[in-house]
Amino acid sequence: MSVSRRRNTELVLVVGAVALSMFGYAGASLALRDTVPSSLFTVGGGLGALALLAHLAVRRFAPYADPLILPLAVMLSSLGLMLIARLDISYRAEYPHSSPGAPGAPGQVMWMSVAGVVFIGLLVVIRHHRILQRYSYLTMAVALVLLLAPAFFPSDTFGAKRWIFIGPLSLEPDEFVKIAIAIFFAGYLMANRDALSLAGRRVWGMNLPRGRNVGPILAVWAVSLLVLIFENDLGTSLIFFGVFIVMLYVATERGSWVILGVLMAALGAGVVGSMSPHVKARVVAWLHPMAIFLPPAQRPPGLISDQSAQALFSFGSGGVLGSGLGQGYPWLIGFAGRSDFILTTVGEELGLAGVTAVLLLYVLLIERGLRTALLLTDPFGKLLAAGLAATIGLQVFVVVGGVTGLIPLTGKALPFLAQGGSSTVANWLLVAILLKLSDAAGRATYERQNPSQAPSTAEAMTAVVPRAAL
Repeated sequence: MSVSRRRNTELVLVVGAVALSMFGYAGASLALRDTVPSSLFTVGGGLGALALLAHLAVRRFAPYADPLILPLAVMLSSLGLMLIARLDISYRAEYPHSSPGAPGAPGQVMWMSVAGVVFIGLLVVIRHHRILQRYSYLTMAVALVLLLAPAFFPSDTFGAKRWIFIGPLSLEPDEFVKIAIAIFFAGYLMANRDALSLAGRRVWGMNLPRGRNVGPILAVWAVSLLVLIFENDLGTSLIFFGVFIVMLYVATERGSWVILGVLMAALGAGVVGSMSPHVKARVVAWLHPMAIFLPPAQRPPGLISDQSAQALFSFGSGGVLGSGLGQGYPWLIGFAGRSDFILTTVGEELGLAGVTAVLLLYVLLIERGLRTALLLTDPFGKLLAAGLAATIGLQVFVVVGGVTGLIPLTGKALPFLAQGGSSTVANWLLVAILLKLSDAAGRATYERQNPSQAPSTAEAMTAVVPRAAL
């Protein structure tokens, strides 16, 4: 596919994504209020302008990038904004004098605007992804500080510590840390993959790594346990350790690392879960979601929330095609309906078909990231692309798994779809880096297919990467 055709395809898909979400917003408002929302054209015009600016930035600064990555991100973000605006109407009617009744859509629009500026800025500033390799250790140092910082701030209502409070603002640093650890692991594993690939003893038919090379995985395991112990943040701990194991497997192609990592994760979660009341309560809610409706004396110890049960009711009432936008009762889940449990609105009002479509959007985005990793020729880029794709996949898994009852709840936000400033900005930063990686892969593929039009190697490297970064 030619460069101009890639970008034209991207533009058509971006416009279609914005238009589809605005049709949904209008349909939900008609069902709830019997009128088209007065903000439809304002919100649609603003969202369309942001999407167009993002497309123009990609056209100018990442012309060879995959034409599906940006439209998928726009589609998920637009769908999320539509669902938040739809929930605002119900929350305002049911909780007029409490915090759930406060509108969430205006704040989400603001954070999407900030994310758009940051997205464009990164595309402009980062001329080539290998520049990030120079700062991998500095990035990890900053990430560790951010990762452990919430332990020194107050916890939320349910005991988790995820936020840093700066005056009236709050920051969820783990959303940015997930990108930083992918950058660091890509740089570290590229330099040490040969040592990590060496086989040690053979136990039960499996080649275990050498003892001297288990140090890095033990260190990452220890950090993930510290996060789980001091911050009660099960989701961040799982993502942090999971991304490392996935990238370690990509770098070494040794399944023994994955098996060892899964066993260590299960051991750590079991030990901490038996000690931490917060984690234990989430496990109890997962095992006995319907027990919340029993008399208090008959409930399992630690069970205090009906969110898991309400989520199952929501999915069950949706059936295959759902009740229709605006025709369900997702507000019964409470304040978390816009964040952790936003997928239940999809399940109830768009049914199994809607949930499947949303999950396929995520699967396609992850696939494009993995495809980028396959096409890239430099090891750092391969590992980084695979790590970013794994980050999205793991976060979607822990959120969707928790909401549907597959695993205990983690409290993480569903990428792009859920309300949250830190989550929105961080995920769009991730997309910008993925587009830069895709641009490098597409450029290399184009030059292989059109050698007569490709610049010389020296000219290409000087134009794309500063000499100091080579």
